[in-house]
Amino acid sequence: MITDARVPLAHQQPCSTAYEQMLEKVRYEGAYPTRERADEAVRVVLAGLGRQLTGDERVDLARCMPLEAARVLTAQIPDTQPLTGWDFIKDLATRSGASLATTRWDICSVFAAVRAHAGPDLISRILHQLPTNWALLFGQAESTPAA
Repeated sequence: MITDARVPLAHQQPCSTAYEQMLEKVRYEGAYPTRERADEAVRVVLAGLGRQLTGDERVDLARCMPLEAARVLTAQIPDTQPLTGWDFIKDLATRSGASLATTRWDICSVFAAVRAHAGPDLISRILHQLPTNWALLFGQAESTPAA
């Protein structure tokens, strides 16, 4: 059970089955040694994504995610200037104190689970909202306009 130090243990709720399944997917995709490490990656990455998404895409993504994940995503105030995919990696690495390679690994592992919950149509809408270089983080080819 994941605990929140601010809430007395007697009042904490266990994670939902959907969130547990999401953590297992992230743990498998990222080859993390523990569920706690997968949970840490989910929380850091979803908080970062929550600072990037706005509008209907943010609301729709929160709706299709497990409640615990949706809370992490929506607890963030969106930045006024969205980051490119590369800047997103650098920002999360700075915030977490992890290397760029580890941060990219975490992002791709978590986004694989996000993709499974959101589906291709919502992911496409999200990618159209974000600046360049995000598609690869979601495991997709970067689309470029025809010349």
